[in-house]
Order: sequence, then C-alpha cells, then structure tokens
Amino acid sequence: MMDRRHFLLGGLAALALPGCGYSLSGRGSFLPASIKTIGVPLFTNTTSLFEIEQRVTDKVRAELTGRGRWTVTPTPEGVDALLTGEITNAILAPAAFNAQQQATRLVLTIVSRVELRDVKANKVIWANPSMQFSETYEVSTAASALDASAFLRNDANALERLSSEFARAVVSAMLEAF
Repeated sequence: MMDRRHFLLGGLAALALPGCGYSLSGRGSFLPASIKTIGVPLFTNTTSLFEIEQRVTDKVRAELTGRGRWTVTPTPEGVDALLTGEITNAILAPAAFNAQQQATRLVLTIVSRVELRDVKANKVIWANPSMQFSETYEVSTAASALDASAFLRNDANALERLSSEFARAVVSAMLEAF
C-alpha cells in the first residue's frame, strides 16, 4: 500500500513539473498585453561612426517585427510604447597581432542608452543606460586598424553583422527584462 502511494505521489509530482516556470529563451515577453504598437524612431548617434544609427534602428525595427506580436512604426505618435535609443560610444581595439605587430583582428564595442516607455501610462517599462555589445572582426587592410570609420567603410559586412547582433541583443534584453 505504501509503495502505491509513493508511486501516485511521484506521478502527480511529474505532472506538475511542466508548470514550474521554465521557458525557452527568446520565447517570452514581459510586456503588458495592452501594448500592440511600438514606435521606434531613429536612434541618435553621438559617435564618429557614420550612419550607424540608421543601420541599428532598421535592424531593431526588423527584429521587433520578426517577433510577430506588435506593429512597429518609425514614428512616436499613436503608439502604445516608444523605444528610443542613443549610441553613445564606439570603441575599436586590436584583439590580435601578426608577427609584424600589425592588428589582424579588432573588437568593435558599441555602447548605447536604450529605453522602452509605456506611452499611455507614462512609465518606463525597461531601460538600459549603458548597454554594450561587442563583435570581433578580421582586419581587411592595415590602414583600417587605426580608424573605426575607415574599417567599417572597408568592411560593410562587418557593420551589417554588428547591427544585426546588436538589435537582437537589445530586443531580447527588452522582452526578457534583463
């Protein structure tokens, strides 16, 4: 009789486990259900990287749209929530050198201030005043190792990858409240 009770209790516990609160990363959203439209105006750029704000903003909009839950618009009017961002710093640092002490790999770090505000309630839902994202890239020319703008002009794919990964990190952090 005792074994049967243990068996039943074990079975009930196993049935209760799927509801324990665990979920796959990237699947959840802590945003209020009242948010249906998110405005994402052009991020501001206080760095010397030309047009980084346009690429990053476009990728953030695409990432949000790809999640399929919200209407995303570039304007701040008529929205339920407003996502604003400012790229405050871009740092390029060598990560690897060849035998001649020339940089062969660089790390580009983007620092930004990002905020999601519930427009109707006039409250901040999520913010990160110093969000950092880094990518490592191979140097395409020796001259580009000294200048972030020259490097990114020479390697448009690097900027595209950086923008995509940065947008994915911003949206994931925002939706998962990290």
